[in-house]
Amino acid sequence: MRIKILYEDKDILVIEKPSGITVHPDGRQTSKKKEEFITDWVLKNYPKAKDVGESMFFEGAEIKKPGIVHRLDQETSGVLLLAKNKKAYEFLKDQFQNREIKKTYVTVVEGWMREDRGVINKPIGRSPSDFRRRSAGRGARGELKEAITRYKVLKRFTAPAYRNFSSSSHLAKQDRSHAVKNSDKLSLNKFTYLEIYPKTGRTHQIRVHMKYLNHPVLCDELYNPLGSCPKELKRLALHAKSIEFKNLKGEIIKIESPIPKEILNIVK
Repeated sequence: MRIKILYEDKDILVIEKPSGITVHPDGRQTSKKKEEFITDWVLKNYPKAKDVGESMFFEGAEIKKPGIVHRLDQETSGVLLLAKNKKAYEFLKDQFQNREIKKTYVTVVEGWMREDRGVINKPIGRSPSDFRRRSAGRGARGELKEAITRYKVLKRFTAPAYRNFSSSSHLAKQDRSHAVKNSDKLSLNKFTYLEIYPKTGRTHQIRVHMKYLNHPVLCDELYNPLGSCPKELKRLALHAKSIEFKNLKGEIIKIESPIPKEILNIVK
């Protein structure tokens, strides 16, 4: 696994997480296919961080999350903040809990959003139909947690796209490569390029809030399995662009990750 380091001092590390890599195991992975995790890379390159952070238990087995202060979804790329020791972990955790850390994402969503700026203040709970999903608004189950997301429109545009056929969908068994080869499935669709500033950090928050507004993130097979997907894009159109935090010296540090070319290419 090749990981780019964006910032490092004796206590803190910021890396560029690739799309398609899971941050840490959750116990649900099968043994049929060996999956790599960001935590594997951390243990290999920073073995002293082995006992830094929290653990979780799945079916009686302990799963450690060395150095993990926050997480990104598997298909989301971009800046990921890690702690190299326990003091740094607690210091960064406090900043997250006090909402002092500033995060900026970019995403492309379906349709043209009406307002140039906005705030989505809608609590998030569990989906009533799928344990993998979260939900905002009516029907959400379990504890509803506060979730606040600000956004700004960067560009509205049109681009050729095909249906985002999901392998799990009973409505369509064709895969993406087949869809691309069949030009009759391509159409000119409306999209919006956004900058996102989440104030809270709920699981799938941006994806859930965009779905709530009826402008789901492109190529999101979990929240919009039959939505459209630009032919050049083979991943979720969500990238963690920057993060701003204090290091243990009290200095304000802002780290940015370049926007992936596969996202930029569809926005041109």
